[in-house]
Amino acid sequence: MTATFFIFAHPFLESAFGAGTAIALVSGLVGYVVVLRGQVFAGDALSHVAFTGALAALAFGVDLRVGLYGGCVAFALLLAALGRRGGADDTVIGSMFAWVLGLGALFLSLFTTSSSGTGGSGGTTGVNVLFGSILGLSGGQALADAVVSLAVGAVLVAVARPLVFASLDPAVAVSRGVPVRALSYGFFVLLGVTAGVATQAVGALLLLGLLAAPAGAAQRLTARPFRALWLSAAIAVGSMWVGLTVTYLVPTVPPSFGILGVATSVYLGTFVWSGLARRRSDRPHPAHAVMWPA
Repeated sequence: MTATFFIFAHPFLESAFGAGTAIALVSGLVGYVVVLRGQVFAGDALSHVAFTGALAALAFGVDLRVGLYGGCVAFALLLAALGRRGGADDTVIGSMFAWVLGLGALFLSLFTTSSSGTGGSGGTTGVNVLFGSILGLSGGQALADAVVSLAVGAVLVAVARPLVFASLDPAVAVSRGVPVRALSYGFFVLLGVTAGVATQAVGALLLLGLLAAPAGAAQRLTARPFRALWLSAAIAVGSMWVGLTVTYLVPTVPPSFGILGVATSVYLGTFVWSGLARRRSDRPHPAHAVMWPA
């Protein structure tokens, strides 16, 4: 309890909790729509792109976030276009992702080579991109990430009703005059920005977990879309808080592991809860019991 009380006495933890809360909030909101639309593969794809984009920016001497956001948004728009035309199956897209990941390895090699002469930290930077570096965010970086995350979350909430409608039944949404195509492109832009900002928290390799685990848990806990939307955000934020606290109390636990460990545990716990709820519903109610004569 004493250690927990002094968490916010450390500036790096203040930055981590501030940025992490905003990142988790938007990841929970966007992730639920991803799961609702059945486009979890898109989140997995963007994890490859986040890695490659960040290292490409570093290799060419550009700020890491330019590569993160630029690469993720550009590829997200490509995914939206491919989905609209229906011309690419999972095999084609998966091969393209493998090529993108290969490019990431090339850019990592270029960056490591160019920085080795000055005692650079190419390997460390690559590890941070892969596994996240939320505890290494400066105050300015944390503020920028929080602003970007909250802006994306505000836009998503503003279009949540037509977006959820278009995700559940696009044919009916089109007949009702909902701009399904524009919403699809807009949503993929939001997903790309979310992937870019979330990579700094949990890393490119674990990005999918922050998008999918809270949303999957929320979907199992309630069938109401808007309740599940906010429940997904709450689970993501709670996972961020608990994960960072565990990391502080047990320094050997990496932050990304702590965060996603909590989120995954909640998701697995929903299976237990669903099983218990189903067992209770199968029991006959005493009021409906058949009374036989003695």
